[in-house]
Amino acid sequence: RELLPPWLVIVAGLTGIVLLCVSTKDVPTALLRTKYGIVLDAGPSRTVLFIYQWTTTKANKTGVIRGCSSCPVQGPGVSSYSDSPQKAGKSLEPCLNWAQNEIPAEQHSQTPLYLGATTSMRQLNLSYPTLSDSLLAALTGTLKSSPFSFQGAQILSSPEEEAFSWVAVNYVLENFFKYDWQGQLVPSRKRMAGVLSVGGTSAQLTSELEEEKQAPKEGVRLQLYGQTHRVHTRQCLCHGTEQLRSRLLSVLIQ
Repeated sequence: RELLPPWLVIVAGLTGIVLLCVSTKDVPTALLRTKYGIVLDAGPSRTVLFIYQWTTTKANKTGVIRGCSSCPVQGPGVSSYSDSPQKAGKSLEPCLNWAQNEIPAEQHSQTPLYLGATTSMRQLNLSYPTLSDSLLAALTGTLKSSPFSFQGAQILSSPEEEAFSWVAVNYVLENFFKYDWQGQLVPSRKRMAGVLSVGGTSAQLTSELEEEKQAPKEGVRLQLYGQTHRVHTRQCLCHGTEQLRSRLLSVLIQ
């Protein structure tokens, strides 16, 4: 049997030592500062407080975030408090107090706080705009009294809501970027996924338009991770879960 040359054994040994050293020093995590952000998703049936965190590392001028924890607000959705707006603001306090314990105290004043209301508040705003304004004012008062940096409470339009869903899905699928073998952020090179969301009364299909001339006026333009994305939502009315259930019951009755 032939033995390996001594020089080859030495080179292999040195290579192993170098790789071991690189693997322990390649990401200086101690130097990265963690930051936090809070988003309140005020949906039709309930409100949920989400805490996100990220470091100073960015991918093409856009932050890389991850979910940290969440707190479901007790009670129904905020639109259910139209007769007593102050109760809507009061309902947020337990989760805001919980968030104060989750986020370091020295970061409270630097933690942005947002609230986005969706379907039921859009409907209330169309039918009774004064009531929806009172609800938003009550929510704003509670959020401003917290130690966090309040950035706004608003009713999201349907295109905005679906665009955020599109971003969330493609972010989780790592379609914007990925980590290479060195742990560095690099473009993913994958195509963006479309998103089908099914509500109670309708379904929405959100996808990216490849050419700028295809983008309709009601589309949303996003600048993320060094790239521009034009997202458009197509409404599919009468294809929600309630309509499908009604059709199924009708067929069963017949």
